[in-house]
Amino acid sequence: MRRAVNDLLGAYDKLIMDPVHGGIPLYRHEIQVIDHPLFQRLRNICQNDILSLVFPGATHSRFLHSIGVMHVGTRMFRSMIDAYLRERQLSERTDLSLSQLDAIDYLAKTIRLGCLLHDSGHSSFSHQFTQARRIRELMSRPQRFRDLWRGVDFTRYHPEEPGELEHEHYSVRVAHDVLSSVDLDNAGLNAVDVIGIMETTDVTPSDTFCRHARTFWAFIAGEDAVAGTIGEQDVPALVMGLLSSIVSGEIDADRADYMLRDGFHSSVTIGGFNLDHLLSNLRFGWDVSEPWMGLAITQKGLGALEDFVYSRYQMYRKVYAHKTALGFDWLLREAINEVLEDAESFDWIDTCLSDMRYFAELTDNFFWEAFRKVARKHPKSYSFCIVNRVKLHHLDTRENLDKQQIADHSHWLAGELAMDPGNVVTCSMRARFSNIQDNFNGIKVLVKNPISRERSLRKITEVSAFFSKFGDGTITHFYSRPEVTRMAPPDLLE
Repeated sequence: MRRAVNDLLGAYDKLIMDPVHGGIPLYRHEIQVIDHPLFQRLRNICQNDILSLVFPGATHSRFLHSIGVMHVGTRMFRSMIDAYLRERQLSERTDLSLSQLDAIDYLAKTIRLGCLLHDSGHSSFSHQFTQARRIRELMSRPQRFRDLWRGVDFTRYHPEEPGELEHEHYSVRVAHDVLSSVDLDNAGLNAVDVIGIMETTDVTPSDTFCRHARTFWAFIAGEDAVAGTIGEQDVPALVMGLLSSIVSGEIDADRADYMLRDGFHSSVTIGGFNLDHLLSNLRFGWDVSEPWMGLAITQKGLGALEDFVYSRYQMYRKVYAHKTALGFDWLLREAINEVLEDAESFDWIDTCLSDMRYFAELTDNFFWEAFRKVARKHPKSYSFCIVNRVKLHHLDTRENLDKQQIADHSHWLAGELAMDPGNVVTCSMRARFSNIQDNFNGIKVLVKNPISRERSLRKITEVSAFFSKFGDGTITHFYSRPEVTRMAPPDLLE
């Protein structure tokens, strides 16, 4: 208990200096997680694949992003606790019992580890890796999932075997190995609870979590908890859903960190928003009629939420879907496919994707060396283009075209430019914002009645017309293939 109180008061064992958030404190068990080889590999995985070929400063890693997400997730949870205590003190004195302090500390540390490990399964070049055709084929191989969990009972986290693996499944697998090697008992934590708030999992929380969840619910919900409308057996799942929404939701620690971090390192201002103002207006929300528990935001905080959403929207349009950046992403995927044409490289990547003993070897550095090897032998290759920064020639950009319209426009461009249709390349990025209109998928607005001063939860689109402006959209760029043969340095020819 003394440890929990010390931690809540701000005691820590180490401080990491971060260019975005400043000093980030770490506890002893978190240092053990970060020092694990499977987490250290994130130092060698770029947060934004090869975006640095367009925005030179964007060389930041998944390693520091993960630590930043942990920091933001902690701030989100604690700011909601602080706001709750402030508001309760307006009408009556609130004294926290030791069991309440212990519950808050347990949930806070569970959130921290869930945030820290949320992206630990990303492979080389982050999202572009799994979008490469040959990698998708590899990850879809029958028995891949069972090979990955050989000797370990995966049903604790995945009741059913997934049909196709995503990086989230690898994050869960990495988290299991990392947490198994950490002294969580001394920290008073359970690995199943941490992994349970990560994506793709469905767990039965520990007895410790259930006890703390019920204490937390009784503390936060007050009269609603006493009324017994929600059975005690249902409370842990509601609280786990709340923690999950902080790790990965529409307004989560992951998005908050990567928007600030990507904007900072890309040297653009469009990714900025006032994190302090946003966090100060977040509240715990619950509805016993659904039942539901998640994030709520005050009416005065809607402006900060609007900035958050608009910044994310602009980052997708101006940075992530930048015409040159998407062109390099296409070349990167094709270069990865080329590397897998080599039998030795294919077998090694296949092994790394099936065995946690070798997964740490799968980093950006491995592929950069493989690209250079292919480029030396084949100067007309896509690998040569990546190594020597040979760009696709941009022809046109269109929005919200379906597959047939994209094909039709490609043929039209080829005809107008007297090109071989096979030399027209298309790259699309889909930005998903429909959840904003569908009740923002887990966040509601806390509205105060001007007469009774009582608060109620309402759908976000009922309170603000701003969010109705957003929907899913697709940006498609059209290019011509690079003429690499004219750009190959003579010393690279064989």
